Amino acid sequence: MAVVNIVDLVSDPERWRWGHRTETTMNLFYYPAACSLADHIALIETGLPYKLLGITHEKKTEDGRDFLSLNPKGYIPALELDDGTILTENQVILAYIAEQSGKLLPKDGILKWRTLEALAFMSSEIHGNYNPFFKDFPEPEKVRAREKLKKAFALLADQMGDKAFLVNNEMTIADCYLFWVLMATPRSGLAVPKNLQDCFERMKAIPSVIQALTEEGLI
Repeated sequence: MAVVNIVDLVSDPERWRWGHRTETTMNLFYYPAACSLADHIALIETGLPYKLLGITHEKKTEDGRDFLSLNPKGYIPALELDDGTILTENQVILAYIAEQSGKLLPKDGILKWRTLEALAFMSSEIHGNYNPFFKDFPEPEKVRAREKLKKAFALLADQMGDKAFLVNNEMTIADCYLFWVLMATPRSGLAVPKNLQDCFERMKAIPSVIQALTEEGLI
């Protein structure tokens, strides 16, 4: 285990932040442009040390391991902690990142719960209704999904109002997920409300978003 002098941490906080203690680096298992992008953005925005590990269609990890042995669910995102523990599900991983960093989640009051509420809503009512488009279901199922998505996006637009971000005027983990949700919308053929689209365009200029998109080969 590395020995870190407390004086060094005070005089050079970036040394601590960017992982000279390599045992604290987390592995994010991902597919480019998949919903794991939300966690990727959050990791960069919070400054937590991480490593990206891609997954092949044969469920092999970029570093040669069997992904199914690590995560029997078989899908991403999955976050491997420094002790080998695997966390799954976007809501959980994003909340973990926020807790570990002390960033991207309001500390007190109803805004904290509104942030977690928004994550749950997007996961069930939007992400879940993308399946007919991702998996090319029959057209009647796509039509039903579009109606549900239209209603869900209207509710999110009402929640955002004229704020800079979804919950308040500061970026939260809900916005990391919202960015991916909005990026995936064209697959459904649905236009989103203007304030949500404007937020998406603003977020594309945020350094952490640019870095995540670049690292995944999307720009």
